[in-house]
Amino acid sequence: MNQGKTVFAQLMELLPKYEFDKCVRSYRGNYKVQKFSCWEQFLVMSFAQLTYRESLRDIEACLGAVKNKLYHSGIRSNVSRSTLADANENRDWRIYADFAQILIEQARQLYAEDNDFTLTLKNMVYAFDSTTIDLCLTLFPWAHFRKHKAAVKLHTLLDLRGSIPTFVEITSGDVHDVNVLDLLSYEAGAFYVMDKGYIDYSRLYAIEQAKAFFVTRAKENFAFKRVYSNSANKKRGIICDQLVNLTGHYASINYPDRIRRIKYHDNEKEKTFIFLTNNQKLAAVTIAALYKERWKIELFFRWMKQHLRIKTFYGTTANAVYTQVWIAISIYLLVAIMKKKMHIDKSIYTILQILSVSLFEKMPIKQAFQENENNNLTEQVCNQLNIFE
Repeated sequence: MNQGKTVFAQLMELLPKYEFDKCVRSYRGNYKVQKFSCWEQFLVMSFAQLTYRESLRDIEACLGAVKNKLYHSGIRSNVSRSTLADANENRDWRIYADFAQILIEQARQLYAEDNDFTLTLKNMVYAFDSTTIDLCLTLFPWAHFRKHKAAVKLHTLLDLRGSIPTFVEITSGDVHDVNVLDLLSYEAGAFYVMDKGYIDYSRLYAIEQAKAFFVTRAKENFAFKRVYSNSANKKRGIICDQLVNLTGHYASINYPDRIRRIKYHDNEKEKTFIFLTNNQKLAAVTIAALYKERWKIELFFRWMKQHLRIKTFYGTTANAVYTQVWIAISIYLLVAIMKKKMHIDKSIYTILQILSVSLFEKMPIKQAFQENENNNLTEQVCNQLNIFE
C-alpha cells in the first residue's frame, strides 16, 4: 500500500465502498445531505470504536488534534459533536446493518477453511444465543425491558468453526429470545446448539422439517414417555440414551415426532445434564460435546462488550444505539478480514490495541504489526478469547 497514507486510510480501503454506497442509496441516506456524508459518519464512528472514545466531546477533541490528517483519511467535513449526533439520530441504522451483512459474507468466505472446532464433523455447527446490553430507563425509555430497567438485546448466530457471526438481530430487551428463531433460515444438515431458553416445540419442529438438527437442554418440567433405550456408555458419562414421545398436550401437538433424550454426567463439573436432539445417528458423547462448544458464543459476547463500544452510547435514540452497535460489529469483522488478508499472526485483541495507537501514522499498515513483534501486549485472563489465533 501507499506509504504516504495513514494506517486508518489503508484499513478503510479494505472495505467494499461500492457496496456501502449501494446500502446508502437503498435508504436514501445522503438525501439532501450537503456535508458529512454517511461514509464520513461511518469513518468517524469507526475511529471512535478503534480508539475507545468515551463521548462525542472526546471524538471531537481527538479528531481536532489531527485535522491535517483527516482529509486524506476520507473525512472531508469538519466533525463537531452536533453534526455527529444529528447523523447518528437521523441516518437510517439499516444502512449499517445491511453493510455489516456484506462484511459477514466476506469474513465467512475468508474463514471457510479455518476450523478451530474440536470435533470431527462434516456438518456446519452454529450456536444461537443473545446478550443483554443494559441501559438507563430515564435516558432510553424506548428500550422496553422491565418496569424499572431498559435494555437492548443482541441476538447472534455464531459459526462455531470460525467464530464468525452469521446472523445478528438487535431488539429491545422485552423481545423474548425464542421469537427470534422465526427469523432464521435453517441449513439442511446443520446443527443448531441452543440453551434451554429456546425450547419451543413448534419452532424446534420447524428445524426438524428443514432437515436440520438441534441440540438443547431439557427444562425441569420436561414431560415424556420412553419409547426405546439405546445402550449407554456409562464410563464416558452417558447415564441413558432414549427415544421419547412428548406427553404434554400442546407439546405433543407442536412436536409429533420422537425426540432423543440423553442424560449425561460431567465428571469435571460434577453436574448432570439432560440434552434433547432430533439427531438419531451421532454418538451420545458427541451430542454432549457439541453442547459444550456453545461456550464460544458466551466468550464472543464477553469479548465484544470488553473491547468495543457497545455498553456506553453516544446518543440516546433507538437509531443512534442501533447505528453504534452495527458499526461496532462491522469493525470486528473488518479487523478479522484484515487479519486474514494480510496474514497477521496476532489475536484480534492485540491488533485492536496496536491500531488504537497507530491509526494516523503514515506507514504501510503491515509494518505497524511487524514493529510490535516483541511487544508484551499480554491479555488478562478475563480477556482471553481464542478467536482467530
